Amino acid sequence: MQVRSIAIALAMLALAPNVRAAADLGSFCRDCQLQVGIGGTYHFWSSTGGVVVPVTLVFDHNKYEVGVFRMANQQSFYDPHLGAQRRTAEPYWGASASRRWQLVARPSWNLFFGFGASYKTERDELSVTRWNFASQLGVRLALNGRGSFVELAVRHWSNAGIRLPNRGQDFATMSFVFSPAQLRTVASLPSRAQKQTSVP
Repeated sequence: MQVRSIAIALAMLALAPNVRAAADLGSFCRDCQLQVGIGGTYHFWSSTGGVVVPVTLVFDHNKYEVGVFRMANQQSFYDPHLGAQRRTAEPYWGASASRRWQLVARPSWNLFFGFGASYKTERDELSVTRWNFASQLGVRLALNGRGSFVELAVRHWSNAGIRLPNRGQDFATMSFVFSPAQLRTVASLPSRAQKQTSVP
C-alpha cells in the first residue's frame, strides 16, 4: 500500500504546472481546448465490446490533460480456455490527469506521449485498484488551416502489477478539439439568432 501511494504521488507531482501559471488563472487557461469524442475498449488488440465517451481538457500548449471518461457498457472477451465470453468489467466512470510530451511535430500533425494517474469508480478483473497509472500515445491531426483538430489516442490504465488482478484497461479514443474561439462562437449563436429574429 505504501509503495502504491508513493508511486501515485510521484506521478501526480509530474503533472503539476508551474506556480506562476497556476497563480494567474486567466493566463493559465488562455489556450484551453475542450475535446469531446467517442472510443472503444480492447485487450491484446481484440475488441472487448466497450463503448467509451471521453471529455477532456488540454492546456498550457497541450502539455497537460485532465479528463472524464464514461465506460458505457459491459466489457468481455472470448476466452479459449472456457470456450465462451468472459466478462471483465461493468460500466463505470473514470477520470485522469496526465502530463504530455510532444515526440514529433509537423505542420499538419504531431505525435505525443502522456503519463499520469487515473481513478475509476469500480474495481474489476481489469484492475483491482481504483487508483492507477495512466498512459497514452496519440496523434493530433489538423483538419484545416483555421484551428480545427482531431485527436486519435490509445490509452492504458493499470497499477503496474502492484496488486493483482491487473489486466489493465485498454481503450482507444477519437476526439474533436474545440478551441476557446470556437467555443465562444458556439456560445454566441443563440444570442445572434435572437437578434436576427427581433429585427423588424
